[in-house]
Amino acid sequence: MGSDFFGEIDPPQRLLMGPGPANVHPRVLRAMSADVLGQFDPEMTDYMNQTMALYRQVFMTRNRWTFLIDGTARAGIEAALTSLIEPGARVLILRGGRFGMLLSEIAERLDADIRTVDLEWGEVATLAQIEAGLAEHRPAVFAAIHGDTSTTTAQPLDGVGALCAAYGAMSYVDATATLGGMPVETDKWGIDVVSAGLQKCMGGPPGCAPITISDRAANFMAARRKVESGIRRADIADGDRPFIRSNYFDLSMIMDYWSEKRLNHHTEATSMLYGARECARVLLQEGLPARFERHARCGAAMTEGLREMGLEVYGQDAYRMTNVTGVYIPASIDGERVRRRMREDYQIEIGTAFGPLAGKIWRIGAMGYNAEMDKVRRTLDALRLTLAQEGFVPDQARP
Repeated sequence: MGSDFFGEIDPPQRLLMGPGPANVHPRVLRAMSADVLGQFDPEMTDYMNQTMALYRQVFMTRNRWTFLIDGTARAGIEAALTSLIEPGARVLILRGGRFGMLLSEIAERLDADIRTVDLEWGEVATLAQIEAGLAEHRPAVFAAIHGDTSTTTAQPLDGVGALCAAYGAMSYVDATATLGGMPVETDKWGIDVVSAGLQKCMGGPPGCAPITISDRAANFMAARRKVESGIRRADIADGDRPFIRSNYFDLSMIMDYWSEKRLNHHTEATSMLYGARECARVLLQEGLPARFERHARCGAAMTEGLREMGLEVYGQDAYRMTNVTGVYIPASIDGERVRRRMREDYQIEIGTAFGPLAGKIWRIGAMGYNAEMDKVRRTLDALRLTLAQEGFVPDQARP
């Protein structure tokens, strides 16, 4: 058995300054080491209720249905879209980066009638553009990304929910990259469903997707729950709403699990719930305004430091995410070689890019537990030294 027996996991202690995941807050790691409870143990269900209450504050909402999806951030996206989109329903998707494209890929699998508002990567849509799309296509669902890490750009969303409601559309927003680092004002924006993840600004590990659902969306999803135990699809009356195709991502069933009914749906991922609960506690003890200001300050310092180095920052300052910055790779520099040297020589990870930006920019984060000035300075110093070792001079910065 000797050669087949692997050693204990002992990962290197890297500073993760890419677009996510980021390093996990020590308090979250400690919380996740607590013992597992049975899913219907009163202490466990009380932790579930506490987590719901905490995340209402994080999402800045009064939504009753605010809880966790067991799975990575993409599980939250799939659960939201699967439960909102009926086969053949028209969906309007705002696309200005890789993750807007992802919404289309998921909607296609749901047999949606997909319409899009397509932007140049790194651009944002105005309210007028969004309203024009709603007026032209009259979708059942509107979907957008709040902060798209592929472009380091944040889409303004104030007023979007009211527009969608006026045109009879449900609204969905993916806030994976911004929750806990930028204001996600669910109620103020009037968004029906918002989902996120822990691995970026929340200071947790990947594997859990916080979600919040308006009463309007919850009622719609409940109306789609037409298949109960022992009932066949053929027994459902004509004219009833098409049922939600996924069992695991059926939000109407998951809401019953998180409600006072405690109807069994799955076995809650106990350790992830402990971690998500502690992520929210850390955030709320710091305070939302202080947390947002810290991310903004570190993001501005990263942007300023890159420019002082003679590098060209990607995107528009007015719409830049506070927690991740894109920077052009100088024409004379091998971007992947720099990333490798940063990782091997300084134990610091920075990110590559997708699609039309692949090989053109690095994406450098400062989020969650890593949104600290000393970590920003450490990253900038390591990049400066690495670029110097690679022969970079400032006047070669522009591609």
